Amino acid sequence: MKRLLLIPALVLLVLLSLGARKWKYAETPAEKARRMRWWQEARFGMFIHWGTYSLSGRSEWVKYYEKIPEEEYTKYFRHFYPDLYDPARWARLAREAGMRYAVITAKHHEGFCLWDSKYTDYKATNTPYGRDLLRPFVKAFREAGLRVGFYYSLLDWHHPQYTLDKYHPLFRNPNQAREENRHRNMKAYVEYMKNQLRELLTQFGRVDLLFLDFSFPGKNGKGRQDWHSTELLSLIRSLQPWIIINDRLDLLDFPGGWDYRTPEQVMPRGWVKHGGHRVPWETCQTITGYWGYMRDSNGWKSTRQLITMLIEAVSKGGNLLLNVGPTGRGAFPEKTVRRLKGIGRWMRYHSRSIYGCTQPPDEFKKPDNCLLTYNPQTRRLYIHVLSWPSIGRLHLEGYGGKVEYAQLLHDASEVKFTEEKGDVILHLPIRKPAVAVPVIEVFLK
Repeated sequence: MKRLLLIPALVLLVLLSLGARKWKYAETPAEKARRMRWWQEARFGMFIHWGTYSLSGRSEWVKYYEKIPEEEYTKYFRHFYPDLYDPARWARLAREAGMRYAVITAKHHEGFCLWDSKYTDYKATNTPYGRDLLRPFVKAFREAGLRVGFYYSLLDWHHPQYTLDKYHPLFRNPNQAREENRHRNMKAYVEYMKNQLRELLTQFGRVDLLFLDFSFPGKNGKGRQDWHSTELLSLIRSLQPWIIINDRLDLLDFPGGWDYRTPEQVMPRGWVKHGGHRVPWETCQTITGYWGYMRDSNGWKSTRQLITMLIEAVSKGGNLLLNVGPTGRGAFPEKTVRRLKGIGRWMRYHSRSIYGCTQPPDEFKKPDNCLLTYNPQTRRLYIHVLSWPSIGRLHLEGYGGKVEYAQLLHDASEVKFTEEKGDVILHLPIRKPAVAVPVIEVFLK
């Protein structure tokens, strides 16, 4: 009889344990807001796409676009020797540009791993360079005071068990893919992903961000069932409950399945919404039009374009994750360095219009040729003037009675103003200040 009573008691303990575990990882909106706070205040991060594809000088999708066979593509692995790799310099450039976090491609679609994973031979330690690349990256960026995130590709063009889909370099047609997939085991690949994610989330200390990439459900695609997304999510949350996860596991309708939206290479028209509600979001953008190193790119954005992109993201309640593509030798291209330093010069004097800022309340209308950001803690409004008025006047419609003081942010010089019929007229110098994008700091009453 005692044994029979013991069984329900054990079952009850198990159920209570499961309930406690579920409660532990469940979140209220306020708890999520606290977990996300540092990221939403940071506003600006660095994305780094780096792998053996960097040796091609033709971007990270070169294997797919050129349908390069595995035996030919391995030449990049056999010759990978980034002798100029200096993660401390990378971190210094990121910090001086005003970035507050960084996300690096621990594994991109090609399947090459920057760390010494025990689950594959296709890793940095087996290249001529012979060393783990991820560990010194993490150390350098943490020492520079930046938060650290990992990008991990769900796709894998190297793993022999990863089944062919429409984004696989070997895919030719559905019939050919079905025949090839008879010899592949997607479940084995999913187990491989779990093991590698466990490594990334247990061997490098606290990981602040995880950028998983990407789902494409539908014909010849892959979605949550293929990735076993809920199992991956449970594993990730259990190992690092504080981590921030993006939205590419195909779990948009799953509670807790994502933390923020990721519009790529586009600027949303307004604050990104999901289910009719504003949500945290970040746009990831390139400097050159390509993610990995592209030697012959003609699509370089100017420093002013990049600064404006950052301002616009913040003005709509979002973040900017700006990508760099290091060369095969492990250095940032000089054009990239010049742009990062240019952004840094602007951020030195204008960062308080970015950090901790967001879209202003609706009552503050945007003047022509301007972008607005707002700090809700200090109640200061920032007017970023994209086109300097030739007449030295900036009209703020409906601002009457709301402005206490105004100044140019870069030098704290006063901007005088008058009120006319409920509006405010800012009296600006005729000559545009010698900064990429001038900012007027408005102290609200």
